[in-house]
Amino acid sequence: MKHSDSALHHVGGKEFYPGCITDVPGIKLGNAQDDAALTGCTVIIAEEGAVCGVDVRGSAPGTRETELLHPTALVQHIHALCLSGGSAFGLEASHGVMRYLKEQGIGMDVGVGKVPIVPSAILFDLGLGDPHVTPNAAMGYAAARNAIATACPQGNIGAGMGATVGKYAGPDRVMKGGFGTASVQLPGGLVVGAAVAVNAIGEVRDPKTGTTLAGARQEDAGSFIDPLSFLTQMANPFGHTRPGTNTTIAAIACNGDLTKTEMSKVAQMAHNGLARTIYPVHTMYDGDTVFAMTTGGIAASVDLIGIWAAEVLGYAVHNAIIAAESAGGVPAWRDWQPHS
Repeated sequence: MKHSDSALHHVGGKEFYPGCITDVPGIKLGNAQDDAALTGCTVIIAEEGAVCGVDVRGSAPGTRETELLHPTALVQHIHALCLSGGSAFGLEASHGVMRYLKEQGIGMDVGVGKVPIVPSAILFDLGLGDPHVTPNAAMGYAAARNAIATACPQGNIGAGMGATVGKYAGPDRVMKGGFGTASVQLPGGLVVGAAVAVNAIGEVRDPKTGTTLAGARQEDAGSFIDPLSFLTQMANPFGHTRPGTNTTIAAIACNGDLTKTEMSKVAQMAHNGLARTIYPVHTMYDGDTVFAMTTGGIAASVDLIGIWAAEVLGYAVHNAIIAAESAGGVPAWRDWQPHS
């Protein structure tokens, strides 16, 4: 087993986990964002189609076309995923993705034309930047047009542009979230990759050490409010939190020969990567959603892929936090965490 050959680099003494979801054969990734309004979207394209499953664990999701990913649904392949900021308004970005794919002749053949299948999920980022500017069809089109099959940038980009974390102690204590990706190459040519926009109510922890990377800030730099102690003392733990103002959305990609049912299982198992790195997670105020897609070609075990999906998703969450930069008055890990 080896990681992707993407070059390792560091920020503030922390090493990025290597690789990108585009290391999976047949996968492209593109981003578009509004740097001033602090919002954006991310598109993951499988031009030849991909078998896809989904698992929604958060109780405040915003999604599109997830019903057709159920194993009993007719459609067997998707052509792209759209992860977007903008709360429910951001679902509009998927229309631009569809338009771009239609122009490229990509989609499900329905006899009179091709219909691109683009499941989508959104996160709430209206509290940072300009809440009146949200990802739209033009931004989704641009993200799809920007899609490439090479290594991709991380941090304040795409769906992670306006993401924040550590909201359990109120809006004045939050830190910057962001977009992250990682991959691993396994024996026999199997590749598993992940991409994630981290916008959690909880804090984010290092997947290997368990130490807090970003969360609700104490007044002294590098010190955090312990979520369990803080929430236990509250009569209404999330009483100061507006519903649906969080959500971590992610995509797993691989090239294993798996069915929709098996990819749904991979999506379920991948949520363990969120549970290892985000605390608390899957609350009533999060809409945590994980898609799992495969381009096929390699015989593989659903359990092995699921195990690595969780692992790589944890890596991507880590990368999102250490790649993020301060924005809109919200500090990022690189500016808050003390570095030795």
